[in-house]
Amino acid sequence: MGRKVKKEAKETRETTKKRTTRKETTKAKQQAQEKQEKKVDVSIVIPIYNEEENLPILYEKLKEVLDKLGKEYEIIFVNDGSTDKSWEIIKEFAEKDPRVVGVNFRKNFGQTAAMSAGFETAKGEIIITMDGDLQNDPEDIPQLLKVLEEQGYDIVSGWRKDRKDDFLSRTLPSKIANWLISKVTGVHLHDYGCSLKAYRSEVAKNLDFYGEMHRFLPALSKSIGAKITEIVVKHHPRRFGKSKYGISRTFKVLLDLILVKFLLDYRTKPLRILGGWGAVLLGIGLVILLYLIGLKLFTGADIGNRPLLIFGVLFVLSGIQLISTGIVAELITRTYYEAQGKRPYIIKEIIRDQNLKVVNRGLVGQEKDS
Repeated sequence: MGRKVKKEAKETRETTKKRTTRKETTKAKQQAQEKQEKKVDVSIVIPIYNEEENLPILYEKLKEVLDKLGKEYEIIFVNDGSTDKSWEIIKEFAEKDPRVVGVNFRKNFGQTAAMSAGFETAKGEIIITMDGDLQNDPEDIPQLLKVLEEQGYDIVSGWRKDRKDDFLSRTLPSKIANWLISKVTGVHLHDYGCSLKAYRSEVAKNLDFYGEMHRFLPALSKSIGAKITEIVVKHHPRRFGKSKYGISRTFKVLLDLILVKFLLDYRTKPLRILGGWGAVLLGIGLVILLYLIGLKLFTGADIGNRPLLIFGVLFVLSGIQLISTGIVAELITRTYYEAQGKRPYIIKEIIRDQNLKVVNRGLVGQEKDS
């Protein structure tokens, strides 16, 4: 009888121990999950390419500024195929600081790809981009956030008014490009090339950009109804390393600008521009051919050797080709949206009930039930 009681007591202790262990494990998992799902207020996205000397200084400056904000933050370093020790340094940061996130590319894909990867990785409600060369100053971050949050803007762009770069090779071409981009896109900024910008997450994550189009992000955001402003920020001379850009990028900017203009005005209606020009050429060609046919019928003149005949046929064929291309482009556009379940609009919020309670948040436009 005594042995049975002891056995039951032992089994009870073991069962209690297992339950306690299970509870502790469950609690630990919940705490880990809560920590993982902890709300992030601000994400800093920094493309890095061969900045091993700048990284330690930049990291310390960022921590000093961000710790004073009283917000949850993360710093995302995107290593764009660096050939120096940049990635090893980023890994060291991530090992000692859980707020650091490192993204490592297999090769150099460019700043646009790095920013795109940073946007995709970011969990913050606000995303701030900046360069990793110490020319942007982290001390400007609080002002960017203040303007974005208090004045209701979706994008706040930095303006390097007192720029510390070579005038002929960097500053002058940049001024010309900024003027041209502002005129063509209708989004007037002094400094499209400044990487120091603040974005609302719902805007940044709804931008599709490729190639070398990171500098056009404010202009592209116009297509989704973003409110944009600009503030003066500090700019420092480069202390270590050398610039990755030169005057040759001006020609790339001009080509990208043509694409941006098309995307802004005709992304969902390509037939309007292609079909419009096609109709003009087709009309001119038909007028020329009708004139030559009339000339042949009423005067008997020889029109076979006239250059005008060649031009008339060329205009007609070109017009037909442009209209056909526009129709194909329209079909491709519809396939793009329908195949991926995308819509040619973005909703900001939808209000349905009588208490005007917001039931959906995150995109452009507004709906209210009366």
